Amino acid sequence: MTEQTPTPSLPPGWNRAQPEHLPEPTQWPPALALAVTLVFWGLVSSFIITGIGLLLFGFSMAGWIRAIRHEREQEH
Repeated sequence: MTEQTPTPSLPPGWNRAQPEHLPEPTQWPPALALAVTLVFWGLVSSFIITGIGLLLFGFSMAGWIRAIRHEREQEH
């Protein structure tokens, strides 16, 4: 025998929560965090590290934006 648990009634004006779509994991947020760290570290140590951080920042932002756009294209 299977028992069904009764669903509690909702107060007037409330709705049931819809299942939420979570984005796929990606490497871009950690890469962006590393880029920001390198930029600030480079500000106090060397312009070479700042340059590397800025390059990584640009690549990370471009990759993250591309991933978001690709995901939104798949939704529609």
